[in-house]
Amino acid sequence: MNRRDFNRLAVGAGLGSVTSKTTLAQMSTEEVQSPPATPTSQSVAIKNSPRTYNQVPIPRKYTAGKRRLSVYWTWSYPWESNLDLSQMDNRFSTMTEVRRTAWPFYEKPEWSERMFLQGIAGTLELFHLSIVRFQNVVGEATGHPVMDYQRVDQAGQRLTLDDRVLADTDTLMVFGLDHLAMEEKAEAAEIEAVQRFLTREGTCLVMGPHHDVGASGDLKQQQMEYAHHGDPLVPRQQRFTGYGRSLMKGLGIPVENRWGLHPASVAGTKQIAPLTAMRDLDSRGWLTGVTTFNFHPHLPHYAVTTDDTKSILVLAKQPIDLSRPHPFTEAGNREFDCFLWMPPSGSRAGDILLADSTIFTTLFGSSESLDRFWRNLATRA
Repeated sequence: MNRRDFNRLAVGAGLGSVTSKTTLAQMSTEEVQSPPATPTSQSVAIKNSPRTYNQVPIPRKYTAGKRRLSVYWTWSYPWESNLDLSQMDNRFSTMTEVRRTAWPFYEKPEWSERMFLQGIAGTLELFHLSIVRFQNVVGEATGHPVMDYQRVDQAGQRLTLDDRVLADTDTLMVFGLDHLAMEEKAEAAEIEAVQRFLTREGTCLVMGPHHDVGASGDLKQQQMEYAHHGDPLVPRQQRFTGYGRSLMKGLGIPVENRWGLHPASVAGTKQIAPLTAMRDLDSRGWLTGVTTFNFHPHLPHYAVTTDDTKSILVLAKQPIDLSRPHPFTEAGNREFDCFLWMPPSGSRAGDILLADSTIFTTLFGSSESLDRFWRNLATRA
């Protein structure tokens, strides 16, 4: 089980060279040239703090009002990183491709072949590095380290969702970044374990399935979607997540992750446009003090597949960049659903939220609004 020991919360507020600029695992040329206008200052380099590997941590003790958060990456690290690089679609970019596309931002010793993995594995490591700021913001708010799990880690160790993860967790965050082609599925025992988890008072499940680019077999439509999001590192077809979809189905979450939509920006800047928040529905205050999430060029629309408007609430929509044609906007849509809430119901005492996994990373920068959102998730029950 791959674990990074974050019991030392002195890592600081950021990733230094990873996050002081808008360097990203899947980056558009546009964002490389024009970073967000007001990113949060991040100056502490992670290399200044000790890090451990292959550790089994001591379970976190329950503390009233102090939530324990755990992140669960749904991929098989070996399967994703060992993909044939001649494969055009449905794989992550290599670190070499990132360096070439983002040149010269990664032309530093710390990103060289001597210091950093240059294949797909390097890009997966960027995701791990990108949540360190989130871990520290939440750790400071709760007094508990945020745990970082993988379904199958670098050493091929498989960790299913069971009490090893859930027993000392109050908020479980499932980051759906396994490619659909990998055919990962949630086992029946895992679905049952999460259902039991959600019967506990004060629990919360955050589902973060990523985008579904190029689902259509129509090559012209795939090209339209590609031109819309504008990220040269994302292939014409990149579909996520077999595991996340099967878990949502098993739990009765009536949502499908669709498309990869480019958010609108504030006129004359590269800042993401403010959310359209349904604050009258947000009785828990998840979005208190939150005006924006962070920028990402290809975000999923969380399509609700039920007519029961009481069981699931759309709390926020994100305006779409209308300067770039897309089938979703051609159908008349101007915003996509980006933050949803299923309040407790029946035997389920816990909350269920849907928010894209990239909202918890700093690959595209950070902001005070995003920090506030993270603290809300960590402190509201």
